Amino acid sequence: MRRKTEILLRIFLFLLCLIDLSVNGEYLIGLGSYDMTGPASQVNMMGYGNFDQITGGIHFRLRARTFIVAESFNGPRLVFVNLDAGMASQLVTIKVLKRLKSRYGNIYSEENVAISGTHTHAGPGGYLQYVTYSVTSLGFVPQSFEAIVTAIKLSIVQAHDNLKPGSIFINKGDLENAGINRSPSAYLFNPQEERSKYNTNIDTLMTLLKFVDGDTGKNIGAFSWFATHGTSLSRNNKLISGDNKGAAARFFEDWFTKNSSTKSTKVLDNLSGSNQDLLNKTSKIKPTGGQPCTNTTSQGFKVRKYKEMKFVGAFCQSNVGDVSPNVVGAFCIDSGLPCDFNHSSCHGNDQLCVGRGPGYPDEILSTKIIGERQFQKAVDLFTSAKQELTGKVDYRHVYINFTNIKVQLEDNKVVQTCPAALGPGFAAGTTDGPGVFGFQQGDTEINPFWKKLRDVLREPSPHQVGCQKPKTVLLDSGEMFWPYPWAARPNNKIKTSNTSNSNFQVRKTHHSLCARRLREAVKETLVRSGNGEFDDQTHVVIAGLTNAYSQYITTFEEYEQQRYEAASTLYGPHTLSAYIQEFKKLAESMAKGENITTKGPSPPDLLSIQLSLLPDPTGDSPPPGINFGDIKQDIMVPKSGTFTKGDRAIATFWSANPRYDLLTEGTFAVVEMLQHQSWLPEYDDDDFCLFFKWQAENITSIARDDVNSYGYATLEWEVPEEASPGVYRLRHFGSTKEMKEPSNSYYTGASSAFTVS
Repeated sequence: MRRKTEILLRIFLFLLCLIDLSVNGEYLIGLGSYDMTGPASQVNMMGYGNFDQITGGIHFRLRARTFIVAESFNGPRLVFVNLDAGMASQLVTIKVLKRLKSRYGNIYSEENVAISGTHTHAGPGGYLQYVTYSVTSLGFVPQSFEAIVTAIKLSIVQAHDNLKPGSIFINKGDLENAGINRSPSAYLFNPQEERSKYNTNIDTLMTLLKFVDGDTGKNIGAFSWFATHGTSLSRNNKLISGDNKGAAARFFEDWFTKNSSTKSTKVLDNLSGSNQDLLNKTSKIKPTGGQPCTNTTSQGFKVRKYKEMKFVGAFCQSNVGDVSPNVVGAFCIDSGLPCDFNHSSCHGNDQLCVGRGPGYPDEILSTKIIGERQFQKAVDLFTSAKQELTGKVDYRHVYINFTNIKVQLEDNKVVQTCPAALGPGFAAGTTDGPGVFGFQQGDTEINPFWKKLRDVLREPSPHQVGCQKPKTVLLDSGEMFWPYPWAARPNNKIKTSNTSNSNFQVRKTHHSLCARRLREAVKETLVRSGNGEFDDQTHVVIAGLTNAYSQYITTFEEYEQQRYEAASTLYGPHTLSAYIQEFKKLAESMAKGENITTKGPSPPDLLSIQLSLLPDPTGDSPPPGINFGDIKQDIMVPKSGTFTKGDRAIATFWSANPRYDLLTEGTFAVVEMLQHQSWLPEYDDDDFCLFFKWQAENITSIARDDVNSYGYATLEWEVPEEASPGVYRLRHFGSTKEMKEPSNSYYTGASSAFTVS
């Protein structure tokens, strides 16, 4: 019998795997990608739960990336979507599936679609349906939600339309410098015998799938799974960003495009003559002023034509629970000394303990470095991948009430899970993003003030208090239902799928050792129950944050210390045991080829009762005599008269709120280069070197004795090493809408020219 490799992708409670039965090792494979960048102003970001962290521009755009694997056009298939988002959303999944059903009938359903988030903490929030996750975003944000749902659907449509015969290869290896355990004291609570089996206190494994066109033999994509938090950017960041995983994807796709394209030489006709001639030419090119344009004009200025892209590279999240990208460690910001080991605080103050990335104090640089490390490892795995996946596509799915699962432990003792609840260690936050003052990780006591406030919201029941111990209940989210549920209802979803690679998906955020236990349990069950289809080469991957979100899972032992992750393990101390028990059932049914007869209760669709407290833009205008797109502050040229590598060219434009139109698959910012008397786009707001920032300020008119709010966009271009010498300018695109007008109007404007030498 041929040896096969199993990969288990996962989310919410999703399991995917493959068994060795395909014909000639070839599947139908399709890949897609679509812009899912949400509102770039005034919307709270999802991740840190910080009221002050609202969007104010774009670092680089967010995307939904999809791959589909099918046995045949009429045979079983599975879909995996990777989002540049904090996590997937139960409501997003529900609505995506509804739209897919209206287009494709029953081809795509909850049975075979997995939607996973990268866990970036720099994307717009307001797209989850439970109160706990929408408080800081002032409730539901329809624009955030629609951007994500539309992008997922259209990326799946692209992948579906691109289905063609092809092969899949798997490779794996360790990446040891892109993550650090942010709760090392909790890890030490696990048994020494178990810890001694591993070289590190985090999971360093990266697993990569390589997709090859069966007709041409050309590479068309890669999806990899590796555990590190999307928190290279801090809670002070206001720019939309895919963080380190989104950066890795951008680097990978650009690397492939560069290395697969026909080499060409750029002709720079504007460099003839002396440097003074070049400066004279530049000085004559003044700002254009604001000019009208169409709603799709900015799409023509995109440097990356995604509709023409021949490669999709995704960096998916895995068991990320206790893994931080801030690999230098956590230090006190007042003294510079390491934080307290057990509580990650400084003098008892959680606010002073902050993790440092490899580019500290420049968090943009840290994002780039951690992204590059994942990218470089993926390239190594991609170029050396030799093991081909072969197997039947299969999957299993069930919904489970996770608030009262009875679990039989190894000593035959029967325990059970609890209604969802958060402890005081949750409020303390982490070294990636400190929480509320007055809390520390490891707290099991609540001071009288917070206890009274808790009881105003909901005093936990005696059952809940006893069930969650040693966690003290700070927020009894599982027993709070006004104005609608605060946490995922008791119908967690479990899925399993099969594709010559066991792909296990869990919606929670697993700890390192927690995931190791779960993977081993699933693999052991597959091997034991599979009648030879599975063996020691079976490989299990956890793809966390899929299809829904219900926070963390720690081991029973780590739960005892009640650091942030344990305090955020919603269903009590036996949560992990319950997951292992239920996944073993799914793995056994898959290995034996048996169907799941009881699917469980479906999750609720709460869209119709969502509260949305964030006001829409109400129409704005520039100051009198000014047009949108006009320059507010032109380029400040260095004393040398020219910019060099590493300098920043900055221009500010009068600009309307970017929430009027997201310019999907377009751009708010462009760097243009003068070539053959024409301005051609060189960089856009998808590039690491170009920053689009937007803000509004109140300006008082003394003559009219009133106050007006005006918006402006600042474009900052950090001249990269690869920039060619020549003449450049910055261009801004935007949209506005008068209060009484039925549709938007669009505008653009460009700065004066400047030189790069």
